Formats: sequence, C-alpha cells, structure tokens
Amino acid sequence: MANSKNMDLLSGSIWDKILKFAIPLAASSIFQQLFNSADVAVVGKFAGDAALAAVGANTFVINLMVNLFVGLSIGANVVVANALGEGRPRSVSRGVHTSVAVSLACGVLLGLIGIFFARPILTAISTPADILDQAILYFRIYFMGMPFIMLYNFCAALLRSKGDTKRPFYVLLVAGAINLVLNILFVVGFHMDVDGVAIATVIANVISSVTLLVFLRRETGPFKFNFWKMRFTPWILGRIIKIGLPAGVQGALFSFSNVCIQSAINSLGSTAVAASAVAMNPELIVYFWLASFGHACVTFVGQNYGARNLERCKKVVRWTLLLSGLSTFALGALTSIFYHPILSIFTNDEATIATGMYRVYIVIGLEFINVLIDVSSGALRGMGKSMLPTLICVFGICGIRISWVFVMFPKFGTFKALMFCYPISWLVTGIVLVCIYGRFVRKKKIEWSSEK
Repeated sequence: MANSKNMDLLSGSIWDKILKFAIPLAASSIFQQLFNSADVAVVGKFAGDAALAAVGANTFVINLMVNLFVGLSIGANVVVANALGEGRPRSVSRGVHTSVAVSLACGVLLGLIGIFFARPILTAISTPADILDQAILYFRIYFMGMPFIMLYNFCAALLRSKGDTKRPFYVLLVAGAINLVLNILFVVGFHMDVDGVAIATVIANVISSVTLLVFLRRETGPFKFNFWKMRFTPWILGRIIKIGLPAGVQGALFSFSNVCIQSAINSLGSTAVAASAVAMNPELIVYFWLASFGHACVTFVGQNYGARNLERCKKVVRWTLLLSGLSTFALGALTSIFYHPILSIFTNDEATIATGMYRVYIVIGLEFINVLIDVSSGALRGMGKSMLPTLICVFGICGIRISWVFVMFPKFGTFKALMFCYPISWLVTGIVLVCIYGRFVRKKKIEWSSEK
C-alpha cells in the first residue's frame, strides 16, 4: 500500500487485521449513534417524555429513507476495493470522484423529501397526536443536514476500501463531543426542545463530513479528490448501483419492516414508544459492533476476490464469524445484566424502563444470531453478488417480521410478544444465507480451477 494509513489486506495474518479494521469502524458507528443517543438522553432528562417519544418516533422512518441511499456506499466500497485488489489506479480515482458526486446528489434528494413530506410520512405511521408536531419539527431539521450525512458515509466507505477506519473514528470522536456540548447548550441553556437537539446533530454532521472530504483532498495518488474531477463515470456508477442498490433496498426494507413494528408499538401508547426509543440506544450500539465485522468482511473479501484469492476469502469469513459471534454474545449478555442503569441514562420513568427491559432481553440478548446474516451477506457482496442476499433477506427478515406484526401481534397485543419477531427472523434468514454462501464458494472454486 501507498502509505501507513493503508492496511495490507491481501497477505499476512487475518484475525488481528480484522480486529484492527473492525474496532475503529465499530467505534465510528457507535459515536455516530451517540449523536442520536445524546439527543434522546438530553430530551428525556430535560424536555420530558413527550419530547422523548417525538424523537423516538422518528428513528425507524429516518432509517428507512437513509438506508436505501447509504447502501450505495457499500457499492462504492466494493468497487474501489476490487480495483485496489486488481491493481487498477485509474479505476480507483474514477470510483472516488463518482462516489462523492453520488453522495451529494442523494443527500440533496433526501433533504427535499424530508422537508416537504414530513407530516404525511409521520402521520402514515400512526405517530401519536400528542407528539406529532414535535416529531415533524425534529424530522425536518434533521433532514436539512442529509447532504452531509450522505457525504460522510460515502467518504468513510472510500477510506474503508483501503483499510483506513481510524481517521473516520477520530473525526466522529470530535464531532460526537461537539454534538453533546451543543445538545446541553441548546436544551438546558437556551431552553429549546427537539429543535435544539436536531440542530446540534446537523452541526456535528457538517463537521464530520467536511473533515473527511478534506482528508480525501489531501490524499496522494488515485485516492486524491479534486472538485474539478467530480463527475458520474457511467460504468463506475453502474457497478455502484448494481452492488449498492440491492444492499440499500435490503436496508430500506429492513427499516420498512421496522416501521411496521414501530406502528404496532405506537398503538400501545406513549410509554411503549418511549421505552422502545430508550432501549434502541444500547441496541444500536451492540448492532454497530456486530455490523463493523460485516463491513470488514465486505472490504477484506472485496480486495482478495479482486486478487482472485478464494482461499483467503474463506479464511476471512471464518475468522469474522468467530470474532463477531463471540464478542456480540458477550456484549448482549452484559447489556441484559445491567439494563436498568443503562436505560436510566435516558429516562427517569420506571414504567418506561420496565417496558424497555423486554427489548433489551429479547433483542439485544439474542443479537449474536444476526452475525450469520451480516457476515454471509457481506462476503457475498464483496464477491459482487449483492442481489442474492437482498432477496433472501427480503423474504426472510422482512417477510417474517411483517407477518408477525399482522398475524401474531394481534393475538397477544403486548410489547414483549412483538419483540420476538427479531430473533426468529434472524435465525431463519441466517441459516439460509450461510448455506447459499457455501454453495457459491464451492461453485466459484470449480470455475477458477477449470480456468487454470
């Protein structure tokens, strides 16, 4: 590789490089989530449960809209990683400039949708009337910063493609601290409400995204970004869409199924909405830890698949499954044991904590099952096969969850019963994906052997 910020993913030991790659990436995602967690904590402590529920009601619908476009950043990661493995610097440069252009276009589009369609979107998911106006305000301000959220995700994906996960982490560490300080200043100092925490989050996203773009501007060689080179290279854009769009659709459909779940939660009242919002904070932190290994698998497999080293791809998958599975199990167990003090960070209401406990036990405690999905689908995407895991996840994850909401939930009508749709959907889909991955690897081994 060209400099010390890059990691050699094509040779040497694997397990330690996976950890060196995944840990900063997990920390980056966690600090990004802390933007939202800080919103929830400050609102819950100083603005009341109505404002807390208003922020929480936004979570799934925001993820639904964002994930479709953020999925394209996975396509950018794979395209550039493949080009690096194949030793094609010109394609790397085109990938960088096309990716930045895509991020800005997607961000502007999302921003316009969020600003002009906030009310019908939040009304459609049965947001309680007593929190609707606050939820709309938060939604609109949050989406004004969407160009910067998209820019950050694509720039971070580009840096990941060459093994650099540390600088995005350092950037988010600083941005997260700024976000927390601004949250306290606006809500406690200026007596603002959900608008204060939304503005603080937008400012933090501006800082983090612009800083990563500056890093790309200061790169040398094919990774250096120049504004005058920014354009849509058709074949690069086509590959980004081919690989990234299915991943984005998968993420969006995941979020759609979660919107259906959120709608069911909304029907249980404000306490259930607040409980889910509170428990989502540690849940997302555990998930981001897990997902960082999935992203590591995409990048490691992407480069080695480009270099036609199938055996190393298989070793990457085995190590990623082991490291991710054990560590996620441990995190889930610790969160379940200490659920009360963790949830107390975000709310003082005991009824909210008691209800949120079920989400901690059932979803976070069993999150390790989800490792099967993230690693297997990551490996397949690294090999350029993005549509297959998307279809499996659509029918497995989304199908089971939506069926559970409309068939099983009405029979029980409780928050606890609703939460079981998560681990059941993970287990069924994970088993199928592992089998599909094994079949694809065997087929590719035969094809490459025949070519030799």
